[in-house]
Amino acid sequence: MNTAMILAAGRGERLRPLTDKIPKALCEIKNKPLIEYHVINLAKAGFERLIINHAYLGGKIRQYLGNGKRWGVEILYSPEPPGGLETGGGIVNALPLLGSDPFLTVNADIYTDFDFASLRTQLIDALHLILIPRNPSLLHYGDFGLKNEFQLTNTNPIYTFSGIACYTPKVFADCKQGRYSVTPLIKKHVEQNRATGSIHSGIWFDIGSLNRLQAANHNL
Repeated sequence: MNTAMILAAGRGERLRPLTDKIPKALCEIKNKPLIEYHVINLAKAGFERLIINHAYLGGKIRQYLGNGKRWGVEILYSPEPPGGLETGGGIVNALPLLGSDPFLTVNADIYTDFDFASLRTQLIDALHLILIPRNPSLLHYGDFGLKNEFQLTNTNPIYTFSGIACYTPKVFADCKQGRYSVTPLIKKHVEQNRATGSIHSGIWFDIGSLNRLQAANHNL
C-alpha cells in the first residue's frame, strides 16, 4: 500500500473564529498545521503518493503543502465544490487519483502518534478501521464492537472510529458522485462480515472544536 488520502475538506464551524481565515486542516498544534503532521508521518511510514481533498479555502492548503517534494512524497489534490462532499462523496470523487490498489485514509482534523507503517501490509477483504477505546468524558457512545479480536461488529459498540481506515476500491464500486458520509457504507460492510479493525491505545486527539484544540496544545 503506497497511496494515502488525507480528508481535508471540512469547514470547521466549531473552530471559528480561527477557521474564518484558514481551513480546519491548517489549525496548529505546537506551531505546526495538523495536516503537516500527517504528511510527515505518512512519508516516514513509506507512503509515496498522497491525495488531499479540499473545499473551503482549499487554495491555502495547496499553497502551504505544494507538490510534496519537501517531504519526499507526491501530493495530488482533489478539489470539491463549496461545502465539500463529506467523507464518502470525497473519496468517490478522488477515486481516479487513488488507483486500483488498497489505500489508506486519515481525517485531517485528528492528531495521533499512530504508526501508519503498520497498515502498509494490512490484508483486507473490503475495509479495515483503526479504533480507539471509547472515552466516556468525550463520547457517550461508541461506533463499533470487535469479535474474535479483529472482526468489526455493529453490536456492543465500545470502540470509537479513529478517522484512520484502509479501503479496497471495490468498496466504492457502486457509489455515485454526490455529497454523503462514508459511515453507512462502512456499516453495510460490517453487517456483511467484510470489515476488520484493530485498536490504537496511544495518543489521539479529535481537533473538532476550539476547546479540543486548546486541550491538545496543553497536553502534548
